[in-house]
Amino acid sequence: MRIKLLVLVLSALAGQGAATAQVNQALDIQVAETPDVVRIGAADQLVYELHLTNFASLPLRLDQLVVKVGDKGTPLKTYAGDELAKAIGLVGPVEPDARIIPPGRRAVVYINAPVMADLPRGGISHELTLGKAGADGASFTISGGTATPETTALARLSPPLRGGPWVAVYDPGMERGHRRVFYATEGSATLPGRFAIDYMKVDTKGKLSSGDANIPANHYGFGAEVLAVADGTIVAVRDDVPDPATISGRPRPGIADASGNFVMLDIGGGRIATYEHMKQGAPVAVGDRVKVGQVVGFLGFTGQASAPHLHFHLADRASILGAEGQPYVVTALTRLGQYATIESFSRREAWPPADRSETVRNSFPPPNLVVRFPGD
Repeated sequence: MRIKLLVLVLSALAGQGAATAQVNQALDIQVAETPDVVRIGAADQLVYELHLTNFASLPLRLDQLVVKVGDKGTPLKTYAGDELAKAIGLVGPVEPDARIIPPGRRAVVYINAPVMADLPRGGISHELTLGKAGADGASFTISGGTATPETTALARLSPPLRGGPWVAVYDPGMERGHRRVFYATEGSATLPGRFAIDYMKVDTKGKLSSGDANIPANHYGFGAEVLAVADGTIVAVRDDVPDPATISGRPRPGIADASGNFVMLDIGGGRIATYEHMKQGAPVAVGDRVKVGQVVGFLGFTGQASAPHLHFHLADRASILGAEGQPYVVTALTRLGQYATIESFSRREAWPPADRSETVRNSFPPPNLVVRFPGD
């Protein structure tokens, strides 16, 4: 679904004077993947990326972005100031101000916009207010980047693990988090981790292990049974990477081996459930038909990982890095609490319990939610 939606070439903007006319300004605006409306926790969010490439001879500064929806262009979300700066990532070297797009560079705006029930449905568009950084500073507003959100029902997946507490570790705003790391390993840039979650098991105090934390087997989640999230066919297995004896002695694999042992399960509809960092000894092989809830592997500590955990995401093809991450919802989980930030979890703080445990159905876990899945 890689579609180029609009190229805006701005060469002489009316009312901006001779200086603007002398600057050949061009901004390429693309929505590369169809936007998705995803139930995250108790609210719907519009999730997609807006790609902005500067073909001008001067830097362009993005001062404001308004996401609009429906035929009348009803404002859905406005990005400005610090919030805008945090939502932008520049491809290539980091710059002091991510809002300034140098000539020849691409910026990606990572959109996670709440969708209220009373807002009109329909296509989306964008209104951008920009300035010419380093020139006369004159600002101008352009509109473009129309797209229609996906309307196909999201995949409903059973949990990939049993029991808990498990922390659904991810942060959409993290600079090098799954949500923001593109790969161009097969000739085109893809974002496989768009909806990826790292599941890590903790105790009530937020600790990951009992005893010597340097021993992977002492971690609560190590060796846990990993489950088929739906009926399907195993289409890829890697099972030749041994688990390191210690955390400190783990190898530093390259990008080709970063996923460690993995299992890929084709659940139909062009959707591939992908499990990474598995322990050796997978009980499945390519071609096996499995049922939902069947054991397909064991949580391990292989590949590029700082601690034992299960990386899970849904993709549009059987490729670790050359696929687009797809949205889904989990059929049932019990919400136990939630870390305020991923940094709180990283400091191994005790997780704040919810006022009451509640079962949540057919939603995607919010960032750093502490959950219990059905089963032991």
